[in-house]
Amino acid sequence: MAKDSQRPHEPATEPEHLSRFVLERLNAGDVDGLVALYEPDAVLALPDGGIASGREEIRRAYERIVADRPVFAPGEPRPTLRQGDLALTSVRLADGGTTVEVARRQSDGTWLWVIDQPRL
Repeated sequence: MAKDSQRPHEPATEPEHLSRFVLERLNAGDVDGLVALYEPDAVLALPDGGIASGREEIRRAYERIVADRPVFAPGEPRPTLRQGDLALTSVRLADGGTTVEVARRQSDGTWLWVIDQPRL
C-alpha cells in the first residue's frame, strides 16, 4: 500500500529517527515510505537468510512483509554510535531479538540506511 503521494515522507534528520519511521511505516503498510529510508544501493537482510540489494529488491521484500498487515511492536533503542557521516543504530526487541543498521548522512543532512539487519 502506498502512502498518499501528495504528502511527502518525513526525512530522518537524525539516525535515531530511522527506527521509529520504519516501525510507523511497517504498521501503516507504507511500502513507499519504507523504501525511502534506504540509500539506492542499500542492502536488507531477509527473514529467509537472503539479501535484498537496492531499492527495487527492498520494495519487493517489504511488499511481501506487509501483505498480511502484521503489527510490529516497538523495541528499546540502543545508543547510536557515530563516526563522521556513519552511524550504527540498533533496537532490542521485546522478544529478545536485536536489529542492527548502518546509516549514512546524506549531502542534505538527512540520514538513510545503507545496511539493515532487522533481526539477529
